[in-house]
Amino acid sequence: MIPDELRGSAAHVFTDTDPPVLSADEHHHLAHVLRLRAGEPVSVSDGRGRYRMAVWAGGSDPAAALAEIGPWHPGPVPARRLTVALAVVKGDRPEWAVQKLTEIGVGGIVLYHAARSAVRWDGPRRAKVTDRLTRVAREAASQSRRTTLPTVHVADDLAGALAAAGPLPALRAEPGGGALPPWPAAVLCIGPEGGWSADEQALVPATAGLGGTVLRTETAALVGAALLLDAEGGEG
Repeated sequence: MIPDELRGSAAHVFTDTDPPVLSADEHHHLAHVLRLRAGEPVSVSDGRGRYRMAVWAGGSDPAAALAEIGPWHPGPVPARRLTVALAVVKGDRPEWAVQKLTEIGVGGIVLYHAARSAVRWDGPRRAKVTDRLTRVAREAASQSRRTTLPTVHVADDLAGALAAAGPLPALRAEPGGGALPPWPAAVLCIGPEGGWSADEQALVPATAGLGGTVLRTETAALVGAALLLDAEGGEG
């Protein structure tokens, strides 16, 4: 559970400097978007599971904007280590997926080019998209008062996504698939709307059913992650 002081903070930021120093973007957001008033509580996380409380002092200097800085405290302990690997999709749907997966507590997010993906991010575009999705995850982690920042990667293919996720057991979302297992750690693989290739099915033979309908890629990612995390509860 999120501690009350963390839940009730007027803003939540990420920095592991001591004393905490805001980035220029964070300072602008707190001062000019949220329009914090002097004395309002601000929670600060190192992105690795710890947080501390401070108060907004204001001013134009990001290095002096926080005062009355408290000691570090441990944040909520993840009950399940979950990475979601989802096929690249069109438009702003990847950003939506990263935002929502971060909000519900997923620990790692890998977007990959499936054999039947209609979109590819190559060259400079991949670096630009990765940077944008990392910022989306950071903003969503702040909004949801997470004390850990999810990892965000873009992989060439499903094999690359599994390598980025690390040595975790993998499940492939499939209509009519098996029951979600009570694993303490897992990679949930979500395919493209064109379906899995034979090679991808062979790479991840274990399947997981997510209900009686065929879901869009980003919907399947969110539903599957929520079901897996709900089995244990807590930040993933």
